[in-house]
Amino acid sequence: MTTLAVYSNKGGVGKTATAVNLAYLAAQDGFSTLIVDLDPQASATFYFRVKPKLKRKARGLVHGSRQLARSIKATDFENLDLLPADFSHRNLDLAFDRQGRRKQRLDIALMPLRKEYDLIILDCPPTINILAENVFSASARVLVPLIPTTLSVRAYRQLLTFLQDKGRSAHQVSAFLSMVEKRKKMHRLIMNSLQTESRGVLRSTIPYLSQIEQMGLHREPVPVSAPKSRAALSYQALWTEVRQDLFKNG
Repeated sequence: MTTLAVYSNKGGVGKTATAVNLAYLAAQDGFSTLIVDLDPQASATFYFRVKPKLKRKARGLVHGSRQLARSIKATDFENLDLLPADFSHRNLDLAFDRQGRRKQRLDIALMPLRKEYDLIILDCPPTINILAENVFSASARVLVPLIPTTLSVRAYRQLLTFLQDKGRSAHQVSAFLSMVEKRKKMHRLIMNSLQTESRGVLRSTIPYLSQIEQMGLHREPVPVSAPKSRAALSYQALWTEVRQDLFKNG
């Protein structure tokens, strides 16, 4: 069993679309998969057509209670379950901060679930706080969507500096280029620079495409709504690369 966090300290970079599509592809590959929606906007929950009815709201994640497991919902797809979010998740960082072992509360809460799933994917909000530190503690790998723009690259470097200051290895983190528009010169230049000069940047890229934007209309992963599209093939390539990293011996 392993845990993958899809995380960025910058909003609007495609985290939830990535988490949803990778979770679906992992399940299709036969991995028993749980996607954990940590974002109070509950976008992953929305995409999977799940109505969040959380037992004890966000407190289940804080205390790791039996209600947490009872909150898990089946999706429409085999091998794929969802732990939904609701607006109470906006207070997760405060709730973790009040507890002992405050940076390991999420890891402790997820521990019983690790016996049930091959892969847990965390869909994370764009924050650097106690919740983020819990995410880093609970995850074997952190996958960062990175738009090829100056501000997005700056935010990514801030994240790497933050992890270094906290004594965490940069090898825990992989980035990939998201929402790429190759017709833009800056996107091409930054993409080429990152992939040739930066360690930890994957070769797979996710282009800026309408099929991904339309996930909110279809409320299902891209390989379901548009299975032969370039968007679906791009997520498949990304999953193949991520899978090789997560399950090196599998």
